[in-house]
Order: sequence, then C-alpha cells, then structure tokens
Amino acid sequence: MLVDDDRTMRSLLTTLLEIEKFEVVASEDLRQGNLLEQIRSEKPDVLIMDIFLRDINGLDILRALRKDHDLAYIKVMMTSGTAMQEECISAGADAFLLKPYMPDDLLRLIRQVRQPQQ
Repeated sequence: MLVDDDRTMRSLLTTLLEIEKFEVVASEDLRQGNLLEQIRSEKPDVLIMDIFLRDINGLDILRALRKDHDLAYIKVMMTSGTAMQEECISAGADAFLLKPYMPDDLLRLIRQVRQPQQ
C-alpha cells in the first residue's frame, strides 16, 4: 500500500511496483480516520508512507498502527525528503528511505522488509 500526497509520486511508484509484479493500492484519501480504515480493510503486506502528508503527519498514522493490535503487524516503510530515520524507527517504522531515492533502493528495501523475521 502506498500513501503519498504527491499525485505524480504515487503514479510513478505504482507503475514501478506493478512492473516488479507487486499488487499496489495507492491511497488518495489522506484523512487520518479514513486512511486507518483503508489500511484495516486492505491489510497490506507493506505500507510505504511519506511523513509529511497534506493534512496529517505520517508519524501519527504510524503510531496509531503500532497501538492497534489488529494492525501492528503491518510492515511500514517511511519516506521523507528530510532526514528523520531515527524518529521513524523510534516510532515503530520497519525502515526509512530518504528522498530522492533510486528505484533499486526502494525495491531492495521492500524485499528486505517483507522477509520473515528469524
């Protein structure tokens, strides 16, 4: 599942991920309650989410996911143009990717995050 308020970024990432045979759901409803319900409904293997969304903060969504027993298992990759890796990992992110990033870096990180924990 892809959560980014930049329409162009959503489109490009959706195309890239579909080429790589991933099933992609790109969320366009970026209101916190609706987004959490969509995540609950979709049950994505991996959630790729920007930190700075139009009216909400991706870190708030991440924290809400980690507090929800039904959603806490979801692997979350946070992205941002601002170096916020420590804050994201502390909030419960499984990975962080600094924008701009290369497509290969994104794909490698998705595959890494999806690996079962030993």
